[in-house]
Amino acid sequence: MTRGLERGRENDSFPVAEILKPRDFKESRRAGQPRVGKNVNRKNVILKGTLIRPFFNMKLSEFDFNLPKNLIAQKPASPRDACRLMILNRENETVRHDRFYNLGKYLGPGDVLVLNNSKVLPARLLGKKDTGGKVEILLLKQLSADSWQCLVGSVPVAKQIGLKIKFNKNLNGEITKRVEDTAVIKFNLSGTKLMEQILKIGQPPTPPYIKRLAKSSEYQTVYAEKLGSVAAPTAGMHFTKPLMNKLKKMGVQIEYITLHVGLGTFQPVKENDITKHKIHSEYFELDKKTAERLNMAKRVGQRIIACGTTTVRVLESCFHPVIARSVATRQSHSDRAGDCFASLATTEVVAQRGETNIFIYPGYKFKFIDAIITNFHVPKSTLIMLVAAFAGKKFVDKAYQIAIEKKYRFYSFGDAMLIL
Repeated sequence: MTRGLERGRENDSFPVAEILKPRDFKESRRAGQPRVGKNVNRKNVILKGTLIRPFFNMKLSEFDFNLPKNLIAQKPASPRDACRLMILNRENETVRHDRFYNLGKYLGPGDVLVLNNSKVLPARLLGKKDTGGKVEILLLKQLSADSWQCLVGSVPVAKQIGLKIKFNKNLNGEITKRVEDTAVIKFNLSGTKLMEQILKIGQPPTPPYIKRLAKSSEYQTVYAEKLGSVAAPTAGMHFTKPLMNKLKKMGVQIEYITLHVGLGTFQPVKENDITKHKIHSEYFELDKKTAERLNMAKRVGQRIIACGTTTVRVLESCFHPVIARSVATRQSHSDRAGDCFASLATTEVVAQRGETNIFIYPGYKFKFIDAIITNFHVPKSTLIMLVAAFAGKKFVDKAYQIAIEKKYRFYSFGDAMLIL
């Protein structure tokens, strides 16, 4: 963000936080480019979930800004819903300030709040090489009963294949191959026995910009249910059970989707032209009954409020345009009775499960959501690009400058933003 957010002196700046990476991680090569079809019209098109704008190169530097280190939150607010809340109104581009426990002031009966119920896996495993040296493994995705995709810290890429690691007396593993910027580790245990050991010895995947090891309960939403994420869907960490009960009593409809946060959400963007960045795929689920309730709500004009960029990506990945023909209605104020039909173009989400690599940045046309709850994000990340796509880049520039001036807390344990 070069406009609206002034760059500070170099020694005051905070480097882009590479949230999922072990602190000593080194990449083998740059990420590949997204595939583009042979015939691309000179307009915005969607190809396999990725927005391509062939006529316009948006620069990564446009999403950069200086953030004082003291604004990076090191622990969550207590209680969680006591954090600050910035409210952005897109219609008149106004900014308000409140507390998250007052979220109900901005929602109403009939509003639909959609949450990501993914549960964070204790994905950081600390082990030792045969020589006694320490090795840190960050689990990313299970590939088979005994193998995981992972990141490896403290070991040069050239020396990773064949590396044997001992985690405790029951668990050891071996790096069998490299896949792009990640590795594959094969364990001596599989299935339930392997998961038992991971849950026993694993640590929360606390981001490296947090200088303390977070407690498991801190780095988890109160409604987390389905184990699988290797980073928390942090926008939801502001909710408390009393706040959720309050919202339900006032008539807010709460629905759940699942997206297991992996490398895709937080992988740093390195391409100067952001349209060439490719997001790693992440697993998601939207079940049939939830899709039906969401579609019904959308048809009758209820607002769909997505909590977190992960929820946004699921709902936008599942949209499907539908031409709906209305039920015949009897004409009124007419001597001759007849049937009146109307064809309406609507948007629905389709129940499905699978992988999504949707990349949303300015220029994207949102299909299903009406509002977003989110955090204050890392510079040059896909997260801040998604927020800029929804609220408008200049407006987000302005909001972030205000947040810095008023000392809002940033990143995973930081304050929240509601974009209406």
